[in-house]
Amino acid sequence: MVRTARIERQTAETQVQLVLNLDEPEPTLLHTGVGFLDHMLELFARHGGFGLQVTAQGDLHVDQHHTVEDVGICLGQALRQALGDKHGIQRYGHVTLPMEETLVTVAVDLGGRYYLVFAADMPTEKIGDFDSQLVEDFWQAVAANALCNLHVVLHHGRNTHHIAEAIFKAAARALRMAVERSGRVSGVPSTKGVL
Repeated sequence: MVRTARIERQTAETQVQLVLNLDEPEPTLLHTGVGFLDHMLELFARHGGFGLQVTAQGDLHVDQHHTVEDVGICLGQALRQALGDKHGIQRYGHVTLPMEETLVTVAVDLGGRYYLVFAADMPTEKIGDFDSQLVEDFWQAVAANALCNLHVVLHHGRNTHHIAEAIFKAAARALRMAVERSGRVSGVPSTKGVL
């Protein structure tokens, strides 16, 4: 059974439509109006092996914050919806990933409780016209809405673009590991019996 989700979110600030497929990596169609976010989402889809379609219209005349955060909200909701009752998943995933001079570790627990640790300072305020603080805001929104523990640790790095890219790639690969089905798990991977 293919695990998919379709999320629509409409507010006075944004309109977002997002489709996520955890098991088939195509298609990837990204039109958020924020070029750097599209680039990061493309990396996320490719490195996670996810099918991802995102269309967003936001109040970009104000800034990019509402669009980036609301796409993160929708991605988190889609992860939660696509996983269903989480029977048979690995639950945990972790990756340490190099990106030239940058090294990042991301670890995730899809155990149904939210917590974010984001220990990754950005050396510059901007990546082109993208506010680099929005990287943390995006993953905060994903984790809160997926109901997962997400830990992001920057070991070292100099280039803010490389740091952001390493975070998105590592998060994708950690999530890929966590959502994989395990042939050794019957039911949910928890002594509580539910996730």
